[in-house]
Amino acid sequence: MSPFFIGVSIILMMGVFATLFCVFRRPNILDKVLVVNLIGTNALVILILISYISNRGACLDVALAYALLSFIAIVVFARYIESRGKF
Repeated sequence: MSPFFIGVSIILMMGVFATLFCVFRRPNILDKVLVVNLIGTNALVILILISYISNRGACLDVALAYALLSFIAIVVFARYIESRGKF
């Protein structure tokens, strides 16, 4: 594995830990949802990076399914917040 991929992986993992720290510090529920969505996006990029390094197409399929699931979850949560009437 090249040093470039190792460096990118370390930066992405530091980003995940930094955003995970923000989940516990944000008082607003919408901020927490945004941060959790950012963690999901970082996980998606990590899956794509693993797929590229290992030359496996199955990881790309998992990444695509994960992206769709994350999008659906955010839409459902937004509808729930909208129906509740509070932010």
